Amino acid sequence: MTDTSRARRGAYPRFAWILATAAVVATLAACGHDLPNTTFNPHTDFGRAIDDLWRLLLNLGTAVFILVEGLLVYALVRYRHRPGQPEPEHVHGNTTLEILWTVIPAVVLAFIAVPTVRTIFRTQSPAPADALQVEVYGHQWWWEFHYPQYKVTTANELYLPIGRTVNFALRTKDVLHSFWVPQLGGKRDLISNRTNYLWFKPDSTMHASVWNGQCAEYCGSSHADMRFRVYTVPKADFENWAAHQARPAVFPPASGAPGDSGYVFPAAMMPDNAIPHTPLPPGETFATGLAGDPARGAKTYNGSPCLGCHTISGDPMSLGTIGPNLTHIASRHTIGAGLYPNDTQHLEYWIKNAHAMKPGVLMLVLGKGEVDPLTGKPAQTGIFTDQQIADIVAYLQELK
Repeated sequence: MTDTSRARRGAYPRFAWILATAAVVATLAACGHDLPNTTFNPHTDFGRAIDDLWRLLLNLGTAVFILVEGLLVYALVRYRHRPGQPEPEHVHGNTTLEILWTVIPAVVLAFIAVPTVRTIFRTQSPAPADALQVEVYGHQWWWEFHYPQYKVTTANELYLPIGRTVNFALRTKDVLHSFWVPQLGGKRDLISNRTNYLWFKPDSTMHASVWNGQCAEYCGSSHADMRFRVYTVPKADFENWAAHQARPAVFPPASGAPGDSGYVFPAAMMPDNAIPHTPLPPGETFATGLAGDPARGAKTYNGSPCLGCHTISGDPMSLGTIGPNLTHIASRHTIGAGLYPNDTQHLEYWIKNAHAMKPGVLMLVLGKGEVDPLTGKPAQTGIFTDQQIADIVAYLQELK
């Protein structure tokens, strides 16, 4: 036996051990129950229609696999070569067999085609006339949600009433994106110069919940960071939220006024999988111990480039449409399209150097002396000191 042969024979046990280890790991991983982004636990009519079709096809495919492999194993065993036996007769054609293996797949395909076509027509049909309308706009790399019936525009956080059908009009502002909430329904693409539609009804039996959404079509350098949250809430809470979101921002806020922030999904009910844990970029710093002044921050904001990108309803100077609407930004749980929690520290770092926080984002680098990671040079747009940023953050946190 050559050295090469010995090496090959020695490699087989190691390869088998690797395969066995991988099989054990995969089996153990499948035993987990914390699967927040699974598609196999749908909570809408749309999601169940897709799930039912998938399970039917899986069962049919499994039955065909077992039948075919069973016949194959039988043929291998029954007609295997045995010592002393003559060579079997060569068969060059069998009309009966040829008809059978043509008809049987055709019948199987019919069993697949009928429920598939039925599900396609069901999920592509128009939404009911009384559905909640939501216009979804995909941007690089964040989501804009507009409720035309309520005159509400928000970003990256989508509130839906439990038990009411929601009709989504899906459009893109730039490249292709794809709207997907795994446990609710989808996915459906956002295509340039076209409006796609998707509708589903959150189950009326569910409690107030939060779900992870994402872009499921590669759209550039921050595709993986293009996330959003969906809050399914009782109808009364949704109406409360929508009524407040439709109001202009009030600054300074009426001190002690009841219901200043309207309904907001309780932070205490947020599951860990919906809370961002993205680490801050290494090397970035922010002065500690700074107390932001919201009144001073409002003046700084209204004299800055922020006005050209963001809208704050109630502020006649802030009318930009390039970036997310900031009218009630303090009522949101996340920033950066679900990448970071909406708190003082992350807002300060975001305003100071958004390019370091999220690759490719259009937000300007506004911290004085900050190096833009895209160019490796100090950003020419860096105009704010840490104190000015702290003031702007204090102002934004008043916009509930």
